Amino acid sequence: MVFDGLRHLMYQLKRQALTVYCVARHRCTPWLVRLLALMIAAYAFSPIDLIPDFIPLLGMLDDLIIVPLGLALVIRLTPVRVLCESRDKARAIAEKPVSYSAAAAVLVVWVLVAIVAVRWVSALI
Repeated sequence: MVFDGLRHLMYQLKRQALTVYCVARHRCTPWLVRLLALMIAAYAFSPIDLIPDFIPLLGMLDDLIIVPLGLALVIRLTPVRVLCESRDKARAIAEKPVSYSAAAAVLVVWVLVAIVAVRWVSALI
């Protein structure tokens, strides 16, 4: 029961972050709000945190404070029309199916690029 509530909360947080990303890409968003929205969306989706998650309590606390406050600030500063259009676009993006085979293909390409880069750098040394 508790996990269902937590799962729903995380889903809502992800959807709001996706909305903020769409706000950052909207052409009618003021440039200062666009910059803030881009920074908040990048922080929300980035695997790199201000405080690493392996630090007990503090690692998760920054995600529980910085991201929701940043999302709330961007949503408050965004014009209503832009926010409505961005929510619709985020909903459409979230409903698209996920392709795990495409993700695996991209991962294989990145691993191959990394192997080639390491061999190239080792040949130079």
